[in-house]
Amino acid sequence: MNVARILYPVNVLGPGNRIGIWMVGCSRACPGCSNPELWEQKPEYEIPVSRLIELIHSISDKHQVDGFTISGGEPMLQAGELLELITNLCDISTDVLVYTGFSIEELKSSTDPSVKTLLKSIAVLIDGEYVEELNDNSRLRGSSNQRIHILMNQFESKYNDYITNSSNQIQNFTTTDGIVSVGIHHKSF
Repeated sequence: MNVARILYPVNVLGPGNRIGIWMVGCSRACPGCSNPELWEQKPEYEIPVSRLIELIHSISDKHQVDGFTISGGEPMLQAGELLELITNLCDISTDVLVYTGFSIEELKSSTDPSVKTLLKSIAVLIDGEYVEELNDNSRLRGSSNQRIHILMNQFESKYNDYITNSSNQIQNFTTTDGIVSVGIHHKSF
């Protein structure tokens, strides 16, 4: 699996203290993308799913994890490994939010069985390509064309409350590579 970073506690991309996972690989190259460094997969980002799960458990063993946010890059390009990961995360939390540039309609019509199973395993899906001209500070969305799909009913009130009673914020993390800025950034960030 190609993964660039795991951050905790992320509290600007979904309710609560979340583990954020940024996957690598995307061919869309959306102008104004906040993560262009994650477009190209690289050997140094390769990690076995089992090792990633160990790292996540090392966090959840010591800290309260309210959910997961998975972004990228494009997570759906690694659907099989993503499914294996999410299946193993569910013993920590079933609140898994995934960002994708694909529309939910494209995902539902996919011939990849992992994609269809993923849609049953994800609590919230935010779909659609990033369009910089439509970046209007919409809650949880980079641009207003993107849609929030609450796929597990038990999370509907939690996310509706989060969306209506909070605003987009930025959270900075210091890593070995420097500072990583997390959240929904304004146009031309």
